[in-house]
Amino acid sequence: MERTYLCIDLKSFYASVECVERGLDPMKARLVVADPNRSEKTICLAVSPALKAMGVPGRCRVFEIPDGIQYEMAEPRMQLYIDYSAEVYGIYLKYIAKEDIHVYSIDEAFIDVTDYLPMYGMTAKELGKLLMQDVLEQIGIPSACGIGTNLYLAKVALDITAKHAEDRIGILDEVLYRKTLWDHRPITDFWRIGKGIAARLEAAGIRTMQEVAEADENLLYKLFGIDAELLIDHAWGRETVEIRDIKAYRPKENSISGGQVLPRDYEFGEGKMIAKEMADLLSLELVEKGCLTDSVTLHVGYSNRLNKGPAHGTAHLTTASNSARRIIACTGQLYDRIVDPFTPIRRMTLTFNHVTDEAFRQYDLFTDPLAMEKERSLMKAMLDIKEKYGKNAVLRGMDLQKGATTIERNQQIGGHKSGTA
Repeated sequence: MERTYLCIDLKSFYASVECVERGLDPMKARLVVADPNRSEKTICLAVSPALKAMGVPGRCRVFEIPDGIQYEMAEPRMQLYIDYSAEVYGIYLKYIAKEDIHVYSIDEAFIDVTDYLPMYGMTAKELGKLLMQDVLEQIGIPSACGIGTNLYLAKVALDITAKHAEDRIGILDEVLYRKTLWDHRPITDFWRIGKGIAARLEAAGIRTMQEVAEADENLLYKLFGIDAELLIDHAWGRETVEIRDIKAYRPKENSISGGQVLPRDYEFGEGKMIAKEMADLLSLELVEKGCLTDSVTLHVGYSNRLNKGPAHGTAHLTTASNSARRIIACTGQLYDRIVDPFTPIRRMTLTFNHVTDEAFRQYDLFTDPLAMEKERSLMKAMLDIKEKYGKNAVLRGMDLQKGATTIERNQQIGGHKSGTA
């Protein structure tokens, strides 16, 4: 049975929320969301549609906005945007069961409307308009909608076709896709084709989706391996995955990670402190979720001024654990082993691998179970205090050292200001 999907995107979401909060029309106001306390090189998280219409890119840096354009700058408030997104999801739930909604991002969702069209006696376009209008009336946020016979076509209809429609609704099936978009350029406008993939296709003389569809499949598999299968399907407008498949998916392995771009170049010792801070925070997250990890992976990027590849390595714990003491020590040892002590550091990512349920905890001959349980109880007490009084209510001594980032990051969501401090 052919299915029908909607893909609804909230236009310039962060900027639109800030406009609504200020009583401004999101489609007319000139507003950017960016941290005024950072330099002009900081990236704008969102640019209002009015500024985009004036040629300002959606993810530009502040200094790239032409001097002659007057605009208002809003400091990021990530918690506010999350709250607005939850309200929008609540509106969708008035019409559609949660099993038929896949939240793709904070401002975008896929909806399987196949079984709802006969129930409401509507076309897909009519139902899409109803949802968009309800969001606009209840929350004040404008949106766009893609309609397709599979998830891929719904997304492409949103990203490409809807942009040229007066009602901001695009519609595609496989035939219409090949008829109207096979020769569309640039190819990076299509879902899942980034600059790297486009460059490899360009080197092979392939610039459009039609040329991908007609290319020698052996060449594509040589260039992209197993990923060529998905690329070929998308070139023809095909997609076999449905929302129910996404809902049913369970990864074979779980991990948790944290990363940050440092505000300046850090020396070796400062970088080690950051690695330990990150290990501490992720250990608390393990305890909060009732999970364990058996190894840590550290990825360290050096200064942007240097043309030097990153440091990367993994260290294993003797047994799976969520002990901050053991994990911090392991991370510190890994850092000493892989990082060049004479090269300044700018980026860092720490990952806890093979995360499993705490019920599978085991001890070795060198572990004191009573000491481990005492530390676990202490960490749970810290979590309770943080939950009641804020994340910065309990800190380690290293969090107060010069260059430490935990206090600031505890006031952020996704690396940006939460707006709740």
